[in-house]
Amino acid sequence: MSQNTLASFLLPDGFARPGVGAVLREGSLVTEAGRYALRSVGDRRERRSAPYTGRRVMRAADPVILVPGFMAGDATLAFMARALRQRGFRTYRSHIHANVGCTLNAAAQLESRLETLALRRGSRVQIVGHSLGGMLARGIAVRRPDLVSGIVTMGSPMLAPGAHHGLLTRSVDVLVRLSRAGVPGLMSEDCVGGDCARQSFDETQLPVPEDVGFTAIYSKRDGIVDWRACVDPMAEPVEVTASHIGMAVDPRVIDLVAEALRRQAVASLLEVDSGESA
Repeated sequence: MSQNTLASFLLPDGFARPGVGAVLREGSLVTEAGRYALRSVGDRRERRSAPYTGRRVMRAADPVILVPGFMAGDATLAFMARALRQRGFRTYRSHIHANVGCTLNAAAQLESRLETLALRRGSRVQIVGHSLGGMLARGIAVRRPDLVSGIVTMGSPMLAPGAHHGLLTRSVDVLVRLSRAGVPGLMSEDCVGGDCARQSFDETQLPVPEDVGFTAIYSKRDGIVDWRACVDPMAEPVEVTASHIGMAVDPRVIDLVAEALRRQAVASLLEVDSGESA
């Protein structure tokens, strides 16, 4: 996609696209995946050695839905979902098989999914979003706080969606060209430079309701997006040392995600108790 196609408001002053060589930092994904494998082996040994009665974990109150990033699907967050379930969280997929379509359509699909989960579980839902998935989560939290009790974003450039590596820019360009050629279900020019892009961006800049927890995880080693764009002033910022892609599998990041979810769940319960006693 040329610079003219990408709306200028998606890359505000003060932010920049990562340099050409920045993507080399994503090579640490191998190490991060290795950490996950080692942690999994250790966890299995610990569970086998523990008495059966000691294997149960306390269930978290709110259900958790995981939302993948650009060009990714639910499978990319399967390792994180498994680790969270072992910690007592009830996790759900977003039903996004490949996050390559219009962001407004993806947000509508996710909102419908949240409505179903909230009705089934009788409670609001927490959202964990990776990259673009986090931006979708923030927009829905603003629009439907009745469905969302908290969000955790990972490497989500909400302040400057256009501050991404050139490789990602070219991927978007391919999608736009295919959409222009008539392939359905893909990002169009309007999604990156028109009213659709403006609406999506504006929603991610609106204030998050006070009763919705918000944690923004970012990494200065991110080789895909400008880490500064991921530090939303309305969120509790948490810095990690991981690649952009590796955030989805690094057990150190997963630990922080779980910690944020529990903290936000407790805060949500205190809000409810305070409201009932008022």
